[in-house]
Amino acid sequence: MDRLDAMEIAVAAIDEGSLAGAARRLGRSPAAATRAIALLEERAGETLLLRSTRGLRLTQAGEHYAVIWREVLARLAEARPGPAPNVVDGTLVLTAPEMFGRLKVAPVLESFLELHPGVQARALLLNRMVDMVGEGVDVAIRLAHLQDSRLVAVKLGEVRQVVCASPSYLARRAQPREPADLSDHLCIGLNPDGNRELWTFRHKASSGRTRSVPVRTQLSITSAGAGLDAALRGKGLVRVLSYQVAEPLAAGRLRRVLTAFEPEAIPVNMIFRPHPRRWSPVRGFVDHAVPILRRELAQVAAVVAGLSAPQD
Repeated sequence: MDRLDAMEIAVAAIDEGSLAGAARRLGRSPAAATRAIALLEERAGETLLLRSTRGLRLTQAGEHYAVIWREVLARLAEARPGPAPNVVDGTLVLTAPEMFGRLKVAPVLESFLELHPGVQARALLLNRMVDMVGEGVDVAIRLAHLQDSRLVAVKLGEVRQVVCASPSYLARRAQPREPADLSDHLCIGLNPDGNRELWTFRHKASSGRTRSVPVRTQLSITSAGAGLDAALRGKGLVRVLSYQVAEPLAAGRLRRVLTAFEPEAIPVNMIFRPHPRRWSPVRGFVDHAVPILRRELAQVAAVVAGLSAPQD
C-alpha cells in the first residue's frame, strides 16, 4: 500500500466516521483501512486518529495532516482525465446555522443543484460550531468573528443584533429609550434554561465598549423562529439577528427599538478548504453562492438601515 492509497482511506474514514465505513465505501477490507492509518502515523511519527466506540476523532496533528491529504487528493483528481469542462459533479457537504441555512442558504443550494444535476449535497443546519475537518464538511457559513484558520474565508456581509416588537405591543407600553427600561417590559428569551437572559448592548457614548443587561423573560423558547412569531403576535420584545426580521420590518409588522445601543455588526463568512479543484462542487458552489448571498445580505442591511425593502 502506498501513501496515496493510505491518504484516500484516511480521508474516507474521516468523512464516514469509522474505518469500517471507509472500507465499505472504497471496497477495501477493514484490515487494509487499519494498515493505512498505521502507515500514515508511522510516517508522521505521532498519533493522528483516535479510535473509540463512539467513532473517530482527529488529534491536533491529525487535523493538520487531514488538510494536506485532501489538498493532495484534490490536485491529483484535477490532473486526471475527468468530466468535460464546465461539468461539476461529486459530493458537497456544507453547514450553516439552522435559521440562516433555512432562510438564505437552502434556496441557493437548491438553485445550484438545478444547474448541476450531477452533484449530491448534504446540508448540516446546526446551531453549533461544526468541526469541518473532523466531520468531513466542505463549506461552512459562519456568523461570527473568525479565529485564525488554515481555511479560506470569503466575507459575504454583516448582520446585527436587533431588538424588535410589534406595533400593537408598543402601543400598549411605552417604547424603551435605553436598555435599563427593559426591566419594565415583557421580553421573549431564546434561552430555555431560565427566566433571565443577558442582552448585550453598546455604550451609547462609545463605539467599541459593550455591556450586558439582565432581562426577565416571561417566555423562553428554544427556536428563534417561534420567538419571532410570538413577537409578531404582540407578546413582547425579542432580540434576534437582522436577517431574521428584514421582511417584517420592511412590512411594518415589527419595529426596532434601542437602535442607538445596538452592538457592532457581526460578520458573515463562507469558509472552505484552500485550493478546491476547478470543476469541484466546492468551487462551483462558492462561485454560485457568494454573489447571491452578498446581494441578499446587502438588501438586509438596507432594510435595517431604513433605505429600501427586500427585493425579489
